Amino acid sequence: MQTQIGTRDITLAQARQQASTVFLAKVFNWMAIGLTVTGVVAYFVAASGMVRALIASPVFFILVLVELGLVFFLSARIERMQPGTATGLFVGYSVLNGVTLSTIFLAYTHASIAATFLVTAGMFAAMAVYGMVTKRDLSGLGSFMFMGLIGILLASLVNLFLKSSSLHWAISAIGVLVFVGLTAYDVQKIKNIGEDGIMTQGEAAVRKGAIIGALALYLDFINLFLMLLRFFGGSRD
Repeated sequence: MQTQIGTRDITLAQARQQASTVFLAKVFNWMAIGLTVTGVVAYFVAASGMVRALIASPVFFILVLVELGLVFFLSARIERMQPGTATGLFVGYSVLNGVTLSTIFLAYTHASIAATFLVTAGMFAAMAVYGMVTKRDLSGLGSFMFMGLIGILLASLVNLFLKSSSLHWAISAIGVLVFVGLTAYDVQKIKNIGEDGIMTQGEAAVRKGAIIGALALYLDFINLFLMLLRFFGGSRD
């Protein structure tokens, strides 16, 4: 009897791990799609020359507000959406973010942007692997990193008026640590969702779960990239 129970436990553990692996793959696939869309849009908007007119126009700030609204709307309402709607909003957000991020091509060289992207990818991959394999519960880390994120947002608002270079670099350094930590936390959370049975809840639930997970990791990656770009980006001036 003990052997049978032990075998059953192993089988269940393997099934949970396999379900988690499949779900993580879906999440990372959608995240990759989002990053690709953003990168392509950003490059072509910059290359077309529209970015200079855009940044001088009120339309730029409207787009930023729409982006923020989309993130909150998608996060809050995804359970009530159709999978196709959630997917469309995620792709639409990726397009809008590409438009606004095209401005980095005015400030930094192409070479430094590419190099920073590779550094970001390496750091992100390392923390994603850590989040997948660690046995430590990262819930406490996630809460701490979220408080750090709130602090970064408040300090950034204050620095709009102070224009302190010291505070700017401090925010950037803390930002790197925050988004590195959030990456590990979010990956572990997504892994746990996969293990907890989302793969048995139907195609719609899996798609929406993958989209919201991809959005979280997409934001971690983009924000880590922007923080690192402040350190490694070569100015065009």
